[in-house]
Amino acid sequence: MRITVETSVAAPIDQVWHAYTTPADIVKWNAASDDWHTTKAAVDLREGGVFSSRMEAKDGSMGFDFAGTYTKIVERERIEYAFGDRKAEVEFVPGANGIVVRVAFDGETTHSVEQQQGGWQAILDNFARYVEAKQKTS
Repeated sequence: MRITVETSVAAPIDQVWHAYTTPADIVKWNAASDDWHTTKAAVDLREGGVFSSRMEAKDGSMGFDFAGTYTKIVERERIEYAFGDRKAEVEFVPGANGIVVRVAFDGETTHSVEQQQGGWQAILDNFARYVEAKQKTS
């Protein structure tokens, strides 16, 4: 089962790409809700390179690691990666109002499609808000 989410980011591709691939930025936007946060992130942005992020509930009640291996990198256009036995692709497409960021990923069987889509969409929406706010201050 393939699930797709997307958002539009009103910012130049260089800023969008940097925020998506830089650990110092990832820890600021990578959460689906205000009661979660990413406490650390690591990125080795190259084919065969690995990435990881630690996501935790702010009250310390639970957390998990999200990690994988990059399988294809097309600078400022596309990132493909594998995580466990699943795969995902991230596309960065110029649009009328900035950059459309589209993420397609293999779903899992623990949570409903709606839950997975909602969680990944919330993170992507957080990403767009973060980049747009950062651009306004730079």
